[in-house]
Order: sequence, then structure tokens, then C-alpha cells
Amino acid sequence: MKETWRWFGPNDSVSLQHIAQAGASGIVTSLHHIPTGAAWPLADIQARKKMIEDHGLEWAVVESVPLHNDIKTRTGNYHSYIENYKTSLRNLAAAGVYDVCYNFMPVVDWTRTNLSYTLPNKSQALRFEMSDFAAYDAYILQRPGAEADYQPEVLAKAKARLDAMGDEEKQLLEKNIIAGLPGGEGSYNREGIRAAIDQFIRLGNEGMRANLFAFLREIIPVAEEVGIRMAIHPDDPPFSLFGLPRVVSTADDARALLQAAPSPANGLTLCAGSYGARCDNDLVAMAREFGDRIYFVHLRNIKREDDGSFYESDHLDGDNDMVGLVEALLDEEDRRRQQGATTAYRHAPRPRPPDGRRNRQTGYQPRLFLCRPHEGAGGIARCYSRTDQPAPPQGIIIMVLNHRP
Repeated sequence: MKETWRWFGPNDSVSLQHIAQAGASGIVTSLHHIPTGAAWPLADIQARKKMIEDHGLEWAVVESVPLHNDIKTRTGNYHSYIENYKTSLRNLAAAGVYDVCYNFMPVVDWTRTNLSYTLPNKSQALRFEMSDFAAYDAYILQRPGAEADYQPEVLAKAKARLDAMGDEEKQLLEKNIIAGLPGGEGSYNREGIRAAIDQFIRLGNEGMRANLFAFLREIIPVAEEVGIRMAIHPDDPPFSLFGLPRVVSTADDARALLQAAPSPANGLTLCAGSYGARCDNDLVAMAREFGDRIYFVHLRNIKREDDGSFYESDHLDGDNDMVGLVEALLDEEDRRRQQGATTAYRHAPRPRPPDGRRNRQTGYQPRLFLCRPHEGAGGIARCYSRTDQPAPPQGIIIMVLNHRP
């Protein structure tokens, strides 16, 4: 497998030199200075690639070439934005960068309510708290009809949480929920998010899915022509927020989008933390069913709670079967190796340590060792690793995500 690291560009507090010392071989990054919707110039791609290669690393995955909301709604200038997207893919291929992770989430990207949730061991993790989100949605944003989307007990807890919050805590909650991510269109203010939500709610799940499939039918032929592998990231979290449509949340969703554009260029990012936030997503079964179309993996684990809340946990302490998942991925890599293909993975977010070292991008830390007790081995753990085998050239790229010790 190809071990990779998420790097947020020259302004990231973690340098390429540090990443190389940590043992990663590939970089997962984007051109964060290019506005969403604009074509990526070949010269900018080549300059970033050279910067990475000068440190002995490879630009393994683009995460991501973000989609303008006009593409997702098929309104406004979506035709020109799609043409710009095609240009970006052609330029990436011309520079020798062939794996692209992207998402089709409406309005906001991955969503958490607490970016510094303290675990029992005093490390800090990312958390989604349903009652906090409901407090923001129903009582701070005051989205019309929001209260009907939550169970009465969640609303009661949300109201109690709101009453206990001071102004500073309310502002932090809002910032955590609607802040833009690197490469996105920027943070929304309250009025802007209301307007964007309304546009997507009117679109609905079927309209959103139709727009995704229309995008794939236009983009995938270009990707196939130039050798790009598109790997869509699931909704995070994989259930509706703000009443918005979600169309990449389940195995059925993945199955449908692969069928909508049946090409080797149309693939998946298997984010264990995103898909795994739903108890009805069997990650091991998904890895085995979709194995030949999984091009990028985020290995992270989470702990789920009954009301839909969850937090990002240690790899072996969460609710997902990480050992079974890695076994399935290694089986797929063995199959690809026989055909001359590669597998890569990305390190995933880990909670920060409690010692104040906050100069790194929230949650990213390298290295994963997965072990489980092996029966009859006298207590010696059987470690799931096949690193003695050379990685095939066109396989799964994996990024391991977990909290920091």
C-alpha cells in the first residue's frame, strides 16, 4: 500500500521535510489558492508537484478539486465550471497526477460541532454532538421547519444546551459548523447559509442525485481519456444536516453512482469514519463488494452514540472493524498486484495531545499498526501487514486517520 499524508500546502505548519521523516511516501493535497470553479493552471500544478518531489515525496492524490455549488445545483454558470473542471483534470494528467478525491456534499463540507473534544486519556478529538447541532440549526440559525427534523428528546437537550451557552460558546459552535475548509468557497455567514440551504432543500435527494449523475456523465469520459481515477468521498456525516439532501451515504448510493457511469475512471474513496458513522454500513462488506473501484481509503474509526452523535476514536477502540477492513483491502491489493496495480492510503485525523502542541493541522498524525490476538499464539498479536510485498502501480491509496497520543 502507498502510505500518504494530508498536507495543506506551503502554509501548513507541518513541513514536507517533517512528513518525509515520518515515513510517508505520498502527499495528499490541493491547490488551495485557486478559487472554487476556476481551472487549475498547468504551471501551478507543476510547481506544487516539484515542491513535493524536491523532498523525495510523490503527489499521490488530489484532495480535492472542489466543485462549485452551481455544478451541484445545475444552475448559474455550471456549464463553464464543468469545462473548467475538465481542464483541471487534463492539466493534472499532463503533470502526472492521476488520482482525484472529490465530494458532492451540499453547502458545507465535513461537519463537526467540537474540534477539541477531550477523551478520557486527555487527548482531543473531533466530535459531532447531535444536540449541539440541533441547538444551532433550530434555535441559532432558526431554519424554518428545523424542529420537525429532530426527536423530542434531542430538541429538549438542545434547548437546555442553548440556555447554558454563553455568547462566546455560541460563536464557536457556529464557526465549527459552517467554517469553510481549505479549497472551499469560504466560510458562510448566517444569512448566506440560510439561502444556500433553501436552494438545496428545494432540489431534494432525487434532484441532487440526478445532478451528480449528470456531472459524472460529463466528467468521467474526460477522466478515462487522460487516465485520471476519480474517487468520490462520502457525505460526512452520512445523514441529512439542515434538511439537506445526501446522495453518497450508503452502499446503495455507492452502487448507484458506479452504475451511473460504468467506467474504471469512476471510483470511490472509502472513508471508514464517514461511512462508518452509520451502523447500517458494513465497511468490510463494502470493501469486498466495491474493491476494484476503491482508489483511496481514509482509515479512521469512530464511536457512535444512539442519538446520532459520534467522535473519532483510536483505531482499535471504535465501533468499526478496522482489522477486518484492512484485511479486505490487503486482499484487494493482492488481487491488483497480480495484475500490476497499487494501493495507497492516507493518514487520518487524530485528536491532539493535551500538552498544547497545536501547531499542526487539526487531527493529522501518521502510522497505523493493527493487531488482534491470534488464537493459539500464546498471547502474541497477529499484525496485519504485508509490507514485504512491493506495492502494485495502480492500487488503493490509503490515509490512516486517528487521534494523536
